[in-house]
Amino acid sequence: MTNYFGSENGSVEQNAKVVILGFLISIIFALYILKLFSLQVIEGAQYRKQSQTISSQVKTIDAQRGEIFDRNANMPMVINTDSFAVDLIPAEIPADFYDSVASRLASYLGISKNEIDRRVPVNLRHTRKSIGSYTAIEVRSNVPFSVISNIAENVTDLPGVSWRSKPVRNYVETGSISHVVGYVGDITNEEIKVMYNITDENGRRVYSNKSVVGKTGVEKQYDLRLQGVQGRESRTVDVRGHVLSDTPIVEPPQMGKNLVLTVDMRIQELAEKALGERVGAAVVLRPSDGEVLAMVSYPFYDQNLFNDDNAAVQYNRLAQDANRPLLNRAVNAAYPPASTFKIIMSTAMLAEKAFPSAKDIECTGRVDYGNRIFHCHQKWGHGWLNMREALAQSCDVYYWAIGRDYLGVDKISSYAKEFGFGESLDIDLPAQQAGFVPTAPWKERRFHQKWLGGDTMNMSIGQGYTLVTPLHIANMVAMVANKGKIYRPHLLKEIRDPASNEVIEEIKPQILHESNIDESVWREVQNAMRYTITDGTPAFPLNNKVVQIAGKTGTAEVGSLDHWHSWMACYAPFNAPVEEQVVVVVLVEAVNEWEWWAPYATNIIFQGIFANQNYEEAVASLPANVREVIRSRKHAQGRAE
Repeated sequence: MTNYFGSENGSVEQNAKVVILGFLISIIFALYILKLFSLQVIEGAQYRKQSQTISSQVKTIDAQRGEIFDRNANMPMVINTDSFAVDLIPAEIPADFYDSVASRLASYLGISKNEIDRRVPVNLRHTRKSIGSYTAIEVRSNVPFSVISNIAENVTDLPGVSWRSKPVRNYVETGSISHVVGYVGDITNEEIKVMYNITDENGRRVYSNKSVVGKTGVEKQYDLRLQGVQGRESRTVDVRGHVLSDTPIVEPPQMGKNLVLTVDMRIQELAEKALGERVGAAVVLRPSDGEVLAMVSYPFYDQNLFNDDNAAVQYNRLAQDANRPLLNRAVNAAYPPASTFKIIMSTAMLAEKAFPSAKDIECTGRVDYGNRIFHCHQKWGHGWLNMREALAQSCDVYYWAIGRDYLGVDKISSYAKEFGFGESLDIDLPAQQAGFVPTAPWKERRFHQKWLGGDTMNMSIGQGYTLVTPLHIANMVAMVANKGKIYRPHLLKEIRDPASNEVIEEIKPQILHESNIDESVWREVQNAMRYTITDGTPAFPLNNKVVQIAGKTGTAEVGSLDHWHSWMACYAPFNAPVEEQVVVVVLVEAVNEWEWWAPYATNIIFQGIFANQNYEEAVASLPANVREVIRSRKHAQGRAE
């Protein structure tokens, strides 16, 4: 019994151990199965994503910038041309092979090895896997397809070399439109620091260290609109970078939005030719809504000069030019307004009822004041004149008396600011001059001198400290034409979808300033400006049978007695609804030889606009005596107000 039961107990004990062991093995196996299930099913998506991130080679695909059109929106002024950029990744070049690869690549690109060396930091040339060595470095842009084909055929000898599409901005319309449109260039380190965190509506970063951005003009002002959305091309690779998948995953880029400007290229070219090769500016503006139909500044430049790797050299050459072709004189250069300021003086006199407009003041050709003699531009005098006649003949003596004896500096400054002088006009360009309107307290702070009556006299005829841009003068005339209302001048008309051409956004007119001056005052000033053209100093050069013009000349003395800026500020058609009217302002700088060209250029522009003619046709259609002067005038002498 003892042996029997002892044997039986031992067998039971052994079976129990087997059961327990089997149970433990089952638990371990179950846990293993659960873990595999968790890794493959529950957490599988997360690990697959991590795996793809680690094993995917991602390249960005540059998006094309939006195109830019003039107001007719039929042919683009700015397009994109297919081109390529060549990159170098130092970490992918075998040790001590940098010089060989760089030399071969330079020969294919048609450049010297030194040009590649200048772009690749010394510490990355011979050290693999150092900080920054995996970052692609652009060594050449604007590379044609034929060169890329040659590199592709020899890619086995060029480890670390790759290429990508990088469209080049092609400026179809150049000339004076360059200051309006601007140009683009590679983003700088300073720009990327400021722009790096800018995102689009989907929260994606817009800019990278390889972005091309607007540098000036509309290209810069509306860069976010013009920038497209970069695409992505990803391939699965092994740890050595060898491609494992034949078919890449491609997210195509999205082109930037197209811009339609307010500029009419026919009028732009007309104004450009009318100004000619004279340092100066011309502005054509719609007073009813602030649309800029033309904006000319001479000299100008060709934006396509900045399309290659010599952009910095080209920029420095233009920046050092004495005539400053990069300067947009229409908005970024300030000048004395000269006798165009008498429009403001007349308005202030009437609005303040400071002096009866029908009452005469005698001009003897000079005014003795203090220890100075102030000479009118007509030294023998104009005789007795009322306001309308004084504006037409641009009599300095009349406006000296009005300013010094009846208005004073405070009221003159106030009305100048009422017309927008001394303030930014908020045009949609990245830079603009505010100009300047002086006051008595300003002079005391600046020069520690009291404001004198002579200062008021100078200010009354647009000389002295007052400074304006041609766009300020255009807005001044627009305010008269529009009877006290100024719209914000603007260059953008519409934003359109590049695929469907549908209008995404239409720019609405914005009132910049609205005066409460009585309408009767504006009507009297308008009539005086019309009388100035028919019976005043510009009657001959503004002789025009197509359209009735109202306006005012100006001659700003600069430095010495034989150097003057020439102004002409007009609107037409006179007495037409403001929606049909156009403002034209022309400035010819004193650096040109004096020929009193501004009024002749203005007449050509009006003739071309309202007769739908180009420059040559407009000149040929003007009265014979005016046409003869235009064709022959080169170095006319003398001063005409």
